[in-house]
Amino acid sequence: MRTFNVGILGATGAVGQKFIHLLQGHPWFHIAQLGASERSAGKRYGDTVTWIEPVDLPDAIANQTIQSCRPEVMNEVDFVFSGLDSGVATEIEQSFAEAGIPVISNAKNYRQHDSVPLLVPEVNADHIGLIAQQKFTDDHSGFIVTNPNCVCIPLSMALAPLHRRYGIASVVMTTLQAISGGGYPGVPGMDITANIMPYIDGEEPKIGLEPLKILGELKNGTVQFADFPVEATATRVPTVEGHLLSVTVSFEEKPASADEAKKVIRDWQSPLEDLDLPSAPKQPLRLYENPRFPQPRLHSYQEGGMQVSVGRVREAEVMDLSMMVLGHNTVRGAAGCSILNAELLARKGYFS
Repeated sequence: MRTFNVGILGATGAVGQKFIHLLQGHPWFHIAQLGASERSAGKRYGDTVTWIEPVDLPDAIANQTIQSCRPEVMNEVDFVFSGLDSGVATEIEQSFAEAGIPVISNAKNYRQHDSVPLLVPEVNADHIGLIAQQKFTDDHSGFIVTNPNCVCIPLSMALAPLHRRYGIASVVMTTLQAISGGGYPGVPGMDITANIMPYIDGEEPKIGLEPLKILGELKNGTVQFADFPVEATATRVPTVEGHLLSVTVSFEEKPASADEAKKVIRDWQSPLEDLDLPSAPKQPLRLYENPRFPQPRLHSYQEGGMQVSVGRVREAEVMDLSMMVLGHNTVRGAAGCSILNAELLARKGYFS
């Protein structure tokens, strides 16, 4: 695989910083340009950013000059990663796609667009076929691919093998979401210290909708959404990394036992195994038998934060099956998934 020059939009924000962290030493992707707001453009990155990643800011990145997020300025790239705030992402991402520069986005703005893949490569890699329906450029050189919400990625990965075997009829769930999911500076300390916040603005509608697109089937150039309701309660808890989900499911065909359902999860094979993608975890979905697992502090960083953990799989008194699901929210649930999406697209020849 050749080396691609990449840009990062929203490079000074929390997700942009995670992109920079994860792309250090990447064998395929080289950070060529950093984009941020007009007030930051022209400044040295190291003088502008409030660096919050748990590694030193690389000198080569610190010394780069920030560009404005315009394709005529950031034109020395093969594609861009977007960590833009949703308030500005729509027009900026469209401008890059129309300029023939692919956008691999973590923003929510295009997730429900009919022709834009909402991609979790281990679950719905075939949805990249939607790119052919996009009209940003006549030759399809410019396009947008999104990754889902930070809860919906681990949720969809845990549900996928069960849905394909039994058919999901409904889901009821509660999230226990880490404070890093609120960005930086994030949730005020007086609100979250020794406390749980029982509501996250705008989160529950995304959880109710995005898994249905991810688990849907691509037919005749469109995604036929999965057809089951998701009742979600989203809470913020005083953990730093890792979103833990309590999930209860009813099925169209009930598993004979919890052990049978566990075997379905345990035996699930990633469709990415033969693609040799640098960020793909060897075991994307791990089942724990210990009823105390998974825990955010112990298991969020498994396989570099790209593994999703499942535990406490048990038969439910109400509905059919209950389980706990854990995913690292800023790696697997954000920048890491975007990078894996880009690796899949590179392997499939989507970057010219």
